[in-house]
Amino acid sequence: APWCGHCKSMIPAYDELAEAFSSVAGVVIAKVDADQYRDLGGRFGVSGFPTLKYFVAGSTDPSDYSGGRTAEDMLKFINEKSGFTGRIKRAPTAVTVLDDFNFNKVVMDETKDVLVEFYAPWCGHCKSLAPTYEKVAATYRNDADIVIANLDADKYRDVAQKYEVTGFPTIKYFPKDNKAGEDYSAGRGEADFVQFINERTGVKRVAGGALAEDAGRFDLLDALAKSFMQDEDLREDTMKRAQEFADQQDSKWASYYVKVMQKILDKGNDFPATELARLDRVLASGSVKDSMLDSFYTRKNILKMF
Repeated sequence: APWCGHCKSMIPAYDELAEAFSSVAGVVIAKVDADQYRDLGGRFGVSGFPTLKYFVAGSTDPSDYSGGRTAEDMLKFINEKSGFTGRIKRAPTAVTVLDDFNFNKVVMDETKDVLVEFYAPWCGHCKSLAPTYEKVAATYRNDADIVIANLDADKYRDVAQKYEVTGFPTIKYFPKDNKAGEDYSAGRGEADFVQFINERTGVKRVAGGALAEDAGRFDLLDALAKSFMQDEDLREDTMKRAQEFADQQDSKWASYYVKVMQKILDKGNDFPATELARLDRVLASGSVKDSMLDSFYTRKNILKMF
């Protein structure tokens, strides 16, 4: 019935089921508005909504379906009954999908900062948020200690109840040092999420996954880089100061400043511009693995200081 809340809740799963058998000629996934066509509903003993019945090919005498209401549950039932094989088709996602089995393993991991969206498949606001949330997950796909996750809170109600979820979508943040969780109350735009996560984790990302322009840089080394280019007579002293500072930092990027200075001495003042152009060409080729992108972005950030 169109007004039935349980029917509305089941729509996403039923649509997935229909898609799973869309290319299987021997299986039809159908529905009827039994509120409008009451005689038809009465004919098959429909007294509540939603009612699911299974018709074997060639028969008008159905059997009741009393299994689970997820797409997976219904798919398993039909595959077993019909002998056909339907497959649920889901687009790849950067969002970590949680359930009652993996929730604690992922969210309670004290080595990870975790953002969790508690959603319901039938929720309009959740559907509107989904493309943005996917982009946020993709932005942090290379950060092993940052997890962008979601949980079907309508399906896993015990988990949702534990965290006092009463509306959808509800978003909670579980940082490494607070696994009790806290409400996320900032904006719902991509930039809002990125700003929040950057501020809370110390990571310097921009929407899309690239690093911000100041990622990997040090104020003192930026100043020394400029001095190195402006005063060639003091280059040896400037390089020595840069090396001393780099030795005190727990970062390979501090040492990269010194490496660039040495390259300039060996290859001339055009080295930073030449190397930047080379990195841009490699990036534009699309051949760089995701795991290497941060290295390219950080080197570009530092080279621009010379």
